[in-house]
Amino acid sequence: MYKILKAEKLAENIFEWEVEAPRVASNCEPGQFVIVRAFEDSERIPLTICDYDREKGSITIVVQVIGEGTYKMTSLKAGDAFHDFVGPLGKASEFVEEDVESLKNKKFLFVAGGLGTAPVYPQVKWMHEHGIDVDVIVGAKTKDLVIMEEEMKAVAGNLYITTDDGSYGRSGMVTKVVEDLYAEGKTYDICVTIGPMIMMKFVCLLTKKLGLHTIVSMNPIMVDGTGMCGACRLQVGDEIKFACVDGPEFDGHLVDFDQAMKRQQMYKTKEGRAYLAAKEGDTHHGGCGQCGGDK
Repeated sequence: MYKILKAEKLAENIFEWEVEAPRVASNCEPGQFVIVRAFEDSERIPLTICDYDREKGSITIVVQVIGEGTYKMTSLKAGDAFHDFVGPLGKASEFVEEDVESLKNKKFLFVAGGLGTAPVYPQVKWMHEHGIDVDVIVGAKTKDLVIMEEEMKAVAGNLYITTDDGSYGRSGMVTKVVEDLYAEGKTYDICVTIGPMIMMKFVCLLTKKLGLHTIVSMNPIMVDGTGMCGACRLQVGDEIKFACVDGPEFDGHLVDFDQAMKRQQMYKTKEGRAYLAAKEGDTHHGGCGQCGGDK
């Protein structure tokens, strides 16, 4: 059992938990995820790590309620516990392995949409801790859905908030802010964008025109988290990849977003899953991932 140290509602249907999981906290890096089960009979849910405290031995996760499993999780309060909390899984963000001094010579832009703010935060925090200032764009549909603003302010070099309806910060989509920054004379070497699939698609279409190398996180399409279900199968250039065991981060300009979004819709039905399994054959799933963490 994994004790909940803090539980908080961040926005409508968006909740945050800080969980005592010292072995996960001691080994995780930005970009990785965990698989949680709220109760013994609950479904297994892969969730990107939002923050970690190695000294405290805790992991923070942020969840949006989209189904029965995530809805049941909202009943867990501080003092309660998750039944399972397994990780870290997936590959860490590529910059973690790079030379810090060389990173300081690159200009980074992080673009977060909605719940994508949560997995972007540990990456920006890592940059800040290593003396690297980065620009961050956080987008949301409306002011009430902007999350983690103060936390992001504390670690970002420049933070730009934008809302689709113009109720807070700048007005418009995150892509408009990227265009505005370039119009103001800013340029970047690397863009990292995490958020809804459609947002990442249009960010990548724009950054490809700008010649800006872009990394995306395909965590939105993960279901099983171990490579066995086939849900997160995607086309990356000429290769078939699986978000949970090969990612979750990939070169955004190589990802076939249209195919991934179509598969995501088909996978929601029993008939769709059966069709994909029959059509894709041996390439339908990616084999077992590397289990570990607190288990």
